[in-house]
Amino acid sequence: MIPRAARVELEEALGDRIRFDAPMARFTSLRVGGPADALATPETRRELARLLGVCTAHRIPHQVLGAGFNTLVLDGRLEGVVIQLGRFRRLEERPGGGVRAEAGVSHSQLTRFCAARGFSGLEFGAGIPGTVGGWIAMNAGIPDREVKDAVREIEVMSPTGCTLRHIPRGRLRFVYRALHGLAPGSVILSALFGITLSIPTQVQAEIDQLLAKRSTTQPLNVPSCGSVFRNPPGDFAGRLIEAAGLKGRRIGGAQISPVHANFIANLGGATAADVLALIEEARTTVRDELGVQLTPEVRIVGEKE
Repeated sequence: MIPRAARVELEEALGDRIRFDAPMARFTSLRVGGPADALATPETRRELARLLGVCTAHRIPHQVLGAGFNTLVLDGRLEGVVIQLGRFRRLEERPGGGVRAEAGVSHSQLTRFCAARGFSGLEFGAGIPGTVGGWIAMNAGIPDREVKDAVREIEVMSPTGCTLRHIPRGRLRFVYRALHGLAPGSVILSALFGITLSIPTQVQAEIDQLLAKRSTTQPLNVPSCGSVFRNPPGDFAGRLIEAAGLKGRRIGGAQISPVHANFIANLGGATAADVLALIEEARTTVRDELGVQLTPEVRIVGEKE
């Protein structure tokens, strides 16, 4: 729980942009999860810095939640302050052939911006859920292209809110579905992406093709968190789960999608416990029957109820 003195300081810093005992099911793509001690939506870098300063002074943990994809919040309490950067949505062309996007920019906003101007290089992001901040943090991508291939630099605020840094691509340690090397608690504020000039209709055609493929291969019409497991080397998690006979398996209101076995859908009324039980069953069954250890891609946070 957040001490009273800290609550007062947080309210002074953010006003109505800080909510206490916030039910996280409203803010995650799976629509499950218990309450967070606090949910903060700062509007400016100055507000964010002050927020981080209060958390540091009172030793309150904090974490960033983008659009709520790639995250499973458990049914118990989520300790500390959850920070959403949904108000950080500035998007602009930069001299030298680049696009600067703040952390709260959505995938659809970014791809529309590029298509309208004939900027090529970011089409692969069409349909990848979430926001730019989340993309960077997890090195989002498709089989033949990832964020690391497009990013030139990122802007990061230190965990205490005291400093801002622009880190060039050469100093970023991207790996499969992760970015290593940032100090714990750092906040990604924006990214500069490299682009090349093309024809708007060609860029839009590539985006449309990728979106059409996603619509037929992924369960886009039900709440999910995106891919649940990382693909093991040389194989696909969805194929392994299907081969283990778990495609369509249901526990409570959660189901391993019959469309794509690496997705778990909330069919209505699911709890985080239902989702977690399916994750554990998939890991155990694939390991025992196929000899492959699956690693979760989804971030699991909070406490069990």
